[in-house]
Amino acid sequence: MKRGYLLILCLLACLAGCSPAPKYTRPEPPVPAQWPAGPGYQQAAVAAEGSQAQVLPWREFFTDQKLRGLIEIALKSNRDLRLAALNVERARAMYGIQRDELLPTVDATAAGSRQRVPADLSATGKRRTTEQYSVNLGVFSWELDLFGRIRSLKERALQDYLASEEARRGVQILLASSVAGAYMVLAADRESLALAETTLAAQKDAYDLIKRRYDHGVAQELDLYRAQTQVDAAAGDVALFTRLIVQDENALCLLLGGPAPADLLPARLDDVVAPSELAAGLPSEVLLSRPDVLQAEAMLKAAYADIGAARASLFPRISLTAALGTASDELSGLFKSGSGTWNYSAQASMPIFDTRAWLAVKVTKVQREMALTQYEQAIQTAFRDVADALAARGTVDRQVASQESLVKAVGETYRLSNARYERGIDSYLSVLDAQRSLYAAQQGLVSLHLARLTNQVRLYAALGGGADSSAADLKPERQSAGL
Repeated sequence: MKRGYLLILCLLACLAGCSPAPKYTRPEPPVPAQWPAGPGYQQAAVAAEGSQAQVLPWREFFTDQKLRGLIEIALKSNRDLRLAALNVERARAMYGIQRDELLPTVDATAAGSRQRVPADLSATGKRRTTEQYSVNLGVFSWELDLFGRIRSLKERALQDYLASEEARRGVQILLASSVAGAYMVLAADRESLALAETTLAAQKDAYDLIKRRYDHGVAQELDLYRAQTQVDAAAGDVALFTRLIVQDENALCLLLGGPAPADLLPARLDDVVAPSELAAGLPSEVLLSRPDVLQAEAMLKAAYADIGAARASLFPRISLTAALGTASDELSGLFKSGSGTWNYSAQASMPIFDTRAWLAVKVTKVQREMALTQYEQAIQTAFRDVADALAARGTVDRQVASQESLVKAVGETYRLSNARYERGIDSYLSVLDAQRSLYAAQQGLVSLHLARLTNQVRLYAALGGGADSSAADLKPERQSAGL
């Protein structure tokens, strides 16, 4: 008999060590091991040292002191980031609740009753009044997790928590890059406004000169109206960039969670300190550390845990109840000698015919395939983000050089056309065309300088930079789950 009990205990111990959840293996990334190469990546596909791009702190990447100050404010006050942090706290608490399901809960109960039984229902044929009082301390309906159902649910809660933490890191990366982008756009618009105001002043001077020449019968009326069109166009651009600057400041205030300090706003694009250069020759495996990819992987692991919980529901569920206390028919005798009571019981239940349980297993397997597809899609999206940024990095410098040469050539064209007009050699139409070309070329150069700066930020964010490491916060939870 004792051998039978020992055999049963050994069997239960073996079952307790088994888990019906499938073993997780990280899928192979559905992207090439190296970044694209070709003419568009000529300057981007250089060899790099180490793997600093994905771990470089944002305080080292953003070298502009004013921009650092704005990012600090945003990280403290932005509502989206605050909401993401609250989601992490909620997921951590939910994980704690599910983890403690493995432990029995001890409850204390106290009860008292008084009942009057009529004579025709009494065993003695006389009416009587009965009393009963009890106090118990015990474990009620504690499920023995022999088949891993609760452990699978705990793993699911852990992965939900880790996914929420990666979502918070993703919001932080997006916030830092968005603040940097808004900062640079504001600087570019302010520089464009200064250029438009300078152009407007020059156009007014030209108009006044032509007006005086027209009044003396030297210039034609057509030249006067052509000069007026340039003044009106420049005035319209001044109004346009004035509005854009106000909207840029509003967007920056929304990211910061409050008003932006005036002393931290850029005056013009030339005053912005360029971010640090990034190593671009890293393998594409760095994408596996991006928060959105890690979040998708956590959800994939959670889908594996769901399969384990669904499979465990097909096996028996065993629960125990035990209590120790005291009872008496008088309140005064509740704690007297001889009033002690105890009880224990075990209950097992197993589905015999429930097609829903089998369908639940099928549903979880489909959900796992969906999570796998989303994980692979996240990697592919990340690969495209980096490839696009590298393509821009490989060509934008050439664009800037070409645009600078264009501005210089058009500037000389304008100077020579104006000189020819003043000498009466050429019409004002050539001066007008040269002015338009020069202004457009100067505005295009501002846009390209902005594109070069913002692309550096985009590449940094695409490689997973811009978030503070949370490894220290996650270490206890990972260790508790054996990760």
